[in-house]
Amino acid sequence: MSMINKEISDFTAMAFHKGEFKTIDKKSVLGKWSVFFFYPADFTFVCPTELEDLAEKYSDFKSAGCEIYSVSTDTHFVHKAWYDMSERIKKINYIMLADPTHALSKDFGVYIKSDGIAERGSFIVDPEGKIVAYEVSSGNVGRNADELFRKLQACQFVAEHGDEVCPAKWQPGASTLKPSLELVGKL
Repeated sequence: MSMINKEISDFTAMAFHKGEFKTIDKKSVLGKWSVFFFYPADFTFVCPTELEDLAEKYSDFKSAGCEIYSVSTDTHFVHKAWYDMSERIKKINYIMLADPTHALSKDFGVYIKSDGIAERGSFIVDPEGKIVAYEVSSGNVGRNADELFRKLQACQFVAEHGDEVCPAKWQPGASTLKPSLELVGKL
């Protein structure tokens, strides 16, 4: 079942952010673009490479009016311990959500019950709290922050220019397409 246009459920979760523990809920997510970046677990192998890649692109996401929420089924205490021990994770300035009850992982459809962890899932959520793009990958395949950012920009463009669509490899400033019944008949 597709998750496109699914509104995220109400939630409250503990988070580790900039050296502090804080509570994040759905209300704090609404009103801006968001990326929920699920990964299997702290202290693993592929995860720190992805989270570091995302940390290096974070200022671009912030400039685009988007907050990043990395999410694993670890607790906020484990996030802090990992942050304290890993040079890669110390680069993170975005919010690290804790999902030990698996509520978020289940809501986004990435929970692996047999392992008690989440798949690698990237979800772009619009300011109204609806999923507008997502990708789920096998646990042994890392993701690319540049491509995720490009998809965010495309989603934002389409939201602002509803009568235009972004073709493959679209970049800001590039040509878009204006679908019309006349054009569809020629395809």
